[in-house]
Amino acid sequence: MAALCESFTLRGPGPGGGPGMSLEPGPGPDLVLLTERGRAATLFKISDQKPLGCWSVKHGQVLTCPVVCNFETHEYIAVHDDKVLRIWKNEDINLDKAFKATLSADVHRIHSLPQGGPVVLFKGGGVRTLDVLLEAPQQEIENIVSDEAIRWSGAFMESQQPVVVFATEKDGDFFVYVQKPKLGSLLKYRLEPQESSKPLNFTAYLKNQTVTLLCLYSNDSVYQVLIPLQQDTEEEEQILPKSLLLNLSVSGSVLKGTSLVVLDNDHVAVLGSLAAPDKEPKECLTIWNTKFQTLQTSKELPLGTSGQLWCYEEKFFLTHGKVLTVIMYKCETSSLAAAVGKLKDSQTPGVSSFVNWDTLEGEDLVVSFQSQESVALKSESRMNLRSRRSNVAKVQPENFSVGQLLLNLKDAPTNVLENELKKLMSKTQTPDLQAAIGSVVTALTNRCKANPRYYPQSFLLQIVETRDLSYSLCPDLMPIALEKRDFYLLQICLQRFPDIPEQMTYACLKTFLSISDAYLRMTDVDLDSVICYIDVEFNNKGVKTEIVENGFNAELDQDTCDTKIPRQTHSKSDGESCPIGPHRAALLNSVLHSAYSETFLLPHLKNLPAQQVILFLRYLYYLYVKCSEKVNTTLPGVRSPTINQIMDWMCLLLDAHFTVMVILPEARELLSNLHKFVRAQVRFYSELNKIEGSLRELQRLNHLRDSQTYSIEVLEII
Repeated sequence: MAALCESFTLRGPGPGGGPGMSLEPGPGPDLVLLTERGRAATLFKISDQKPLGCWSVKHGQVLTCPVVCNFETHEYIAVHDDKVLRIWKNEDINLDKAFKATLSADVHRIHSLPQGGPVVLFKGGGVRTLDVLLEAPQQEIENIVSDEAIRWSGAFMESQQPVVVFATEKDGDFFVYVQKPKLGSLLKYRLEPQESSKPLNFTAYLKNQTVTLLCLYSNDSVYQVLIPLQQDTEEEEQILPKSLLLNLSVSGSVLKGTSLVVLDNDHVAVLGSLAAPDKEPKECLTIWNTKFQTLQTSKELPLGTSGQLWCYEEKFFLTHGKVLTVIMYKCETSSLAAAVGKLKDSQTPGVSSFVNWDTLEGEDLVVSFQSQESVALKSESRMNLRSRRSNVAKVQPENFSVGQLLLNLKDAPTNVLENELKKLMSKTQTPDLQAAIGSVVTALTNRCKANPRYYPQSFLLQIVETRDLSYSLCPDLMPIALEKRDFYLLQICLQRFPDIPEQMTYACLKTFLSISDAYLRMTDVDLDSVICYIDVEFNNKGVKTEIVENGFNAELDQDTCDTKIPRQTHSKSDGESCPIGPHRAALLNSVLHSAYSETFLLPHLKNLPAQQVILFLRYLYYLYVKCSEKVNTTLPGVRSPTINQIMDWMCLLLDAHFTVMVILPEARELLSNLHKFVRAQVRFYSELNKIEGSLRELQRLNHLRDSQTYSIEVLEII
């Protein structure tokens, strides 16, 4: 049995979508490398839907094969302009400064094996392991395929040896080569020709020392070809027979496939256009059971695709319209009942299931409840089951899965709901605890939407503060908190959630900037990030809390043991005073800490009103000046913004509103101050750079000096 599950967008609209895009596994289980032909390579974390790094080539250079990861060294390998090899690490920023080697032949593709390292396939058919190639980059590469064009290639590990298999085409004939680069062996086969059709796409897997090659043909069929790794005959060109594996037609509709991937021994996925008589073709993703020749499931893709399909870790990756989309799937052991759709989709008791109470009503709710009953309950009679359902509140929650418990508590009183959910959260042995807690938060937010007067602020806050949640597990939580103006909960979410969408970050920022100071003073906000450098109103007296360097301040060090606040009040000049109150500053600090992608955040920031932009810029400028006052450029306090975060947000705001800032009279003084301060900083660091060599020499001499001797040295700095 196979099923397509939920989907999400990994990357938004970009200019690089299309046939030139390629995807490879990243250095970790939740990472993928996206290569856009001719432009750049981007590392994505799938669960967070966030880019972790991006590397691009210089203008005039072109990436000519997909970027791959060396799983042994965690380095990245790319080829641009066919022959130039680049190798770099995650911390490297400038690709032009990465390791470079110019090869003697054009590269077709690099394959990276988890246990065998990278292998390089050249356009002429030669294969080298990366370590052998780096020993002599200009070594001669043999030309094996002559006039043939490589249409597909793959790499496998067999007996701890890398094996490269690639298919070529010449004048309508297709050939298959098998190379073992470490053993120097080469096998060549010819595919059995097929009348009036030709292969469109290939995929393969290795099992029992035999490569199984699956070929998607233009006659809407999938054929299977078995490729032995040992050639039994002495024929120079052995012909490989093929057998029909799958016919891509169902109920009069035919799937015109473009891409094919193997999921397991009994399932394949095909991306293509489903054509039915007298109907417009529709692009869709399908999963087929090859054992029983049946279509298991399909998903329509109305925005169209590029025809490319990748599959890693039970996830499909494809371009849907202009975005890169991830579609989850699941495959179970193949059986005849599952193949014909007669197998009941029952979940294992105890495993959490996500329930949308808005779409489960009446009989649907009963069916959902019945489908998740435990084995013990199934043995009871229907009448017994009905009587148990009518008194469901009396049943102990230990007998139910998370999904069942949430269904049963849908209409329970508020105190019963919260008590049962607290009991559920206290069970440390619940399978998939994080998802279960996400279900708990979803249940609470659903109750909030159904009853506007209900809002369990303390319970929600307790969950967020004590559990490792993310925005994707409870997507309704922050919108509800924003609607209720629960700024403390929003502050904690911004600090803790790693995957907040840029649209929600912008919504919080706009609200924090627009709310009145009088309202903010009445709200509960965590001031730990601002208490050490912003004037705080205390007992109606202004108190100046300064940044204290080396733990000493002459004015505050006098007789402070028995007093709670300093006795004198100091006022700041306009240039030194914070333009906002501590409550608003603490909320803005939480926004500065949230993760974001500049590409997706900028369009939202352009909608921020000009007066709010100026206010936010004045606060960022104030923080920048405070950071620059000290040598370590670090603000005191807990979760205070870093200078990098401050600078990044200043650049974002200026990029989004530079024209408006130049035109507005009230912004000119701020821009002028920014310009003068940055110019002074540049001059200061320029002077430091001039004496960098002398400082390094002093450091070197300090290491060479014998600490037990005393001497006076005169160093002349020229």
